[in-house]
Amino acid sequence: MSLRNNGRLSRREMLKALSLCAAGSATLGPLLTGCRDAITTPEALERLGGVRRDRLDGKPRFLIVVGAAGGASIVDSFLAVRASEAGANASRLNTFADEQVQGVEGSPFRAVKVNSPRLGNIPQAVNTDQLPFVRKHKDSMLVATSVGTSVNHVIAQKRSITGNAAWRGRTLQECVALQYGAGFPIPNVNMAMGGYSERGTDHSLPSYCYGEVVSNASLWPLGLDGSKGLKDAPPRDVVELARRTRNTLDSQSVFGRTFENAPALQRWNEQRIVGQPSLEARELINRLNVLPDQPPSLPLSEYGLSSSPDGERLRALFPDYLTDPVQSQAALAFLLLKYRVSVTVTLGPSFNVAVGNTREQFIASPPLAFDFSHTEHRSGQAFMWSRVMGVVDKLIELLKAEPFDETSGESMWDRTLIYVATEFGRTRSRPTDAVEFSTGHDLNNGFLMLSPMIKGNTVLGGMDPLTGLTYGFDPRTGTPEPGKMTTNEPDIFSGILTALGVDTSGSGLPDASAFVRT
Repeated sequence: MSLRNNGRLSRREMLKALSLCAAGSATLGPLLTGCRDAITTPEALERLGGVRRDRLDGKPRFLIVVGAAGGASIVDSFLAVRASEAGANASRLNTFADEQVQGVEGSPFRAVKVNSPRLGNIPQAVNTDQLPFVRKHKDSMLVATSVGTSVNHVIAQKRSITGNAAWRGRTLQECVALQYGAGFPIPNVNMAMGGYSERGTDHSLPSYCYGEVVSNASLWPLGLDGSKGLKDAPPRDVVELARRTRNTLDSQSVFGRTFENAPALQRWNEQRIVGQPSLEARELINRLNVLPDQPPSLPLSEYGLSSSPDGERLRALFPDYLTDPVQSQAALAFLLLKYRVSVTVTLGPSFNVAVGNTREQFIASPPLAFDFSHTEHRSGQAFMWSRVMGVVDKLIELLKAEPFDETSGESMWDRTLIYVATEFGRTRSRPTDAVEFSTGHDLNNGFLMLSPMIKGNTVLGGMDPLTGLTYGFDPRTGTPEPGKMTTNEPDIFSGILTALGVDTSGSGLPDASAFVRT
């Protein structure tokens, strides 16, 4: 939104901003409450993939997917290798000086601390210490080693959320939305990039399961009402009268009569007549709005709008929410879960450079995110892992402080799983004794999950320090299998769904009991 010279938004500018947001929300319809029809009957849901009737009234669980775009290397974080462990290969492998790899008491995880004077050609210090994060969250952390099937960014991103089409091509988010999202206005919200934002290939799912793509998390909530935010707009009852008249005229038009039985038109009418009022009744335009009421530059109150009741604390936690997309995404993700708008939310850095406002962090994200490793691996990985861990840590703290309901004593965090989809790994070689070097893409890597519902403080699989490569595990028992290098994308997919209580009967997915806390 542009500001005039006096720092105040004109009516035209405010209307333009709101209209752009509304246009960006034009695809909301398939996800709205009113367009479920008979497809949410127990029999219909069972036909779509084994959702048992006794789970239809169960309490929801929530999935947050963090897309670690560009290839987040697990050997630059929780499975780092010390030089002394790699023997004669140490100087030519991506190993660290022993003092840079910190052990974690009573845990299989490791934590890297790399100090670099600058990130590439940007004169900015990169001083990251992963130990506080691992110590704080180790009991709800699980790392599962992996071997993927693609090093193409978009393909690998999508396979990290479909398990390489492990269950009819559905994404994890779609499975969670199908299991828990039938009563939610927008069950599946996706703010990520590339393959992380793509829908699956199972076209038999109810349309509400598919992700609602959000391109600007800070402004998107302003498009969730058809008339609020318009200065001098008619009263709501007048707007409703106009809508009813419009609907009547549309249905009696030649077009409306000709195509009245067309599924697309029926879905569109359901969006406008049932879905849109349902959203508006929830006051989401204000509840999800992190922007402050800040006259004269941002006079929300003049337009009948207000900031979210949680806005002040979210702006304090995410001070660069207007310029750093990941911060604004994290703030919106929390609000979407808190206000029971969604059961699954996807976020993550893009390949675009992001510049923050705070003095401590001028560059919020380097170009290409984790793929900056093509230029400088160590500093790029250290910087981006710090960025991901920082956002995840704040989300966990917010969810821990938010009650799930008034009776069970559970927090939102007790019913949430965060999945850091690392895309793929990086090559392990480096020039002899190089401190900074470049890396390419590699199928071998691992994924990070955090939740009270998973088997915490656990590494499934293992690391061969002589090669820097991870090896596999038995997804049912968790037994490490040294030398196992076959792809296990379906195991990861199944493990996440199993931990979330999604009924996978009839899916053909492998038994992934090893992921679940017992």
